[in-house]
Amino acid sequence: MNIHEYQAKELLAKFGAPIAAGYAAFTVDEAVEAAGRLPGPLYVVKSQIHAGGRGKGKFKELSPEAKGGVRLAFSLDEVRAHAADMLGNTLVTIQTGDAGKQVNRLYITDGADIAKEFYLALLVDRATGRIAFVVSTEGGMDIEEVAHSTPEKIHTFDVDPATGFMPHHGRSVAAALELTGDQAKQAAKVAASLYKAFEATDASQIEINPLALTEQGNILVLDAKVGFDSNAMFRHKDIAELRDETEEDPMELEASNYDLAYIKLDGDIGCMVNGAGLAMATMDIIKLNGMFPANFLDVGGGANKEKVTAAFKIILSDPAVKGILVNIFGGIMRCDIIADGIVAAAKEVNLQVPLVVRLEGTNVEKGKEILANSGLAIVPANDLGDAAKKIVAEVQKAAA
Repeated sequence: MNIHEYQAKELLAKFGAPIAAGYAAFTVDEAVEAAGRLPGPLYVVKSQIHAGGRGKGKFKELSPEAKGGVRLAFSLDEVRAHAADMLGNTLVTIQTGDAGKQVNRLYITDGADIAKEFYLALLVDRATGRIAFVVSTEGGMDIEEVAHSTPEKIHTFDVDPATGFMPHHGRSVAAALELTGDQAKQAAKVAASLYKAFEATDASQIEINPLALTEQGNILVLDAKVGFDSNAMFRHKDIAELRDETEEDPMELEASNYDLAYIKLDGDIGCMVNGAGLAMATMDIIKLNGMFPANFLDVGGGANKEKVTAAFKIILSDPAVKGILVNIFGGIMRCDIIADGIVAAAKEVNLQVPLVVRLEGTNVEKGKEILANSGLAIVPANDLGDAAKKIVAEVQKAAA
């Protein structure tokens, strides 16, 4: 689960991170009012969407020469003009894709005299299972280019969970940022506060870009992107309430209501599988056979008729889907129950695209019999390779 920048900053401030003053705004008048509560004379008007690259982004509805989704303002009139430009319009960034995201919220912050910008992030290192720091002296809007062209400028180290964050970790962050004296101490404190926040909130990522050194010699968190482990949100009701459903894909949101793990992709073969590993293998073999998966969809180990029907509806709500491959291994879940669900779902949604089903496991023969006697044009498959070949052939035949 992701949250907006202003929410992330409010959260990190509770753990001691140094944050510039700022206020959220949902209307143009609220934006002007928020700026009026700040000392000025420099204000920053920031679009709030769940995507990076806002500063270099472009609004679909504005001219190509228009400024991006993060703008400086030197008066309340400029704040009003920028807010009017942004709110309700679609911001396209390197991370949103061509569709972009509509801006419904703004964050009005106090300006800062920046002497240097750094990059500081915490994430879970899957190789070690530890929280890792990613640090660079080259912060700002071009961090992706830094990672690509000069990776030696990015330093990474992880923290042993048995000891937790120690003073030497703070010194490592300061050294990587090439800071000394009081500024090194400030950087170490920021690192400690972020680690504490990461652990306490079950975060999956905390990215500060930029972490700024001001002309006054202060270290300041100027931007923050924070994501959380969705499976841990039952422990953090306060954080779960920060979820902005308007930022989420409608199909992914609908899937979450049925406890389905769904991610929309760019292909044309819809997939319904039980188990994340099996789902990944299914997507790989579809691509191996010359087509592309339209989604990742894991119905889990306890799928029933309702979940299967919901999964079919979600898959078919994607107009790009030209066929569906169902790949189920019935361990805890019985194949005959799944077959009943598939038949009922196909009839309910009036399935019009090719459907290939591969079943294996408990009561597999009963499941195959149910599919064969359904009266529906369901193509059975013997194994995963057979299933992939058949769904590609069926889709190509339907398109001919």
